[in-house]
Amino acid sequence: MPGRWPARTRFALPDEADWLVTTAGVDLRAGSFAAARAHLREAIKIAAGLGTDSIFLLNSLDLCGHLCALTRRPADAVTAWAVYAARLQDSGMTDVPADHQRRQEPLEAARQALGPAAARAAETRGAAMSLTAAAEYLALLVADQAPPSPGSAEPLRLSARERELLMLVAEGRTNAQIAQQLFISVRTVGSHLDRIRDKTGCRRRADLTRLALEAGLV
Repeated sequence: MPGRWPARTRFALPDEADWLVTTAGVDLRAGSFAAARAHLREAIKIAAGLGTDSIFLLNSLDLCGHLCALTRRPADAVTAWAVYAARLQDSGMTDVPADHQRRQEPLEAARQALGPAAARAAETRGAAMSLTAAAEYLALLVADQAPPSPGSAEPLRLSARERELLMLVAEGRTNAQIAQQLFISVRTVGSHLDRIRDKTGCRRRADLTRLALEAGLV
């Protein structure tokens, strides 16, 4: 069927993700934002399956920055590009000069639209975001409905310790890693998470990560 991407039975997943990301870039240049979001949604799903260190996840972050800049979401644009820059550096890869040059004008425009304080906050949020959280953040950015601004959702009825655990889950920590960091038992971590799930209705760790993002905890 014309207009659809190749079937997964015909192409390896990395090939499909590459095709989707490339097509999303073409969509953005043509001003077809709905099509760009649709292609990026598919690319991000594949990239998440390939691992959060996937180059396709990084490329999707860059394109999401452009998408947000073009659709007048400057805070999300600045945050997406801050995640991209920080995680690209972590990976040991270098930025493509042409891509770097292409984002400078919209990035500066987004910073100016926000003002110095808000721009710094958006950049700090992005630089601190793990790739695990970034994958969920990307899913929010390319959803059919624009994500709420951080902290704009109804305040979470969680204790300080529960908020801390929620933030660590969003950072991709396992229960054992959380227990080690907070000097508590794995069973205690599980009990805290059960209470968080009961209060929020979020059962999967991905849902908890998304909740932390929407609440501005990450």
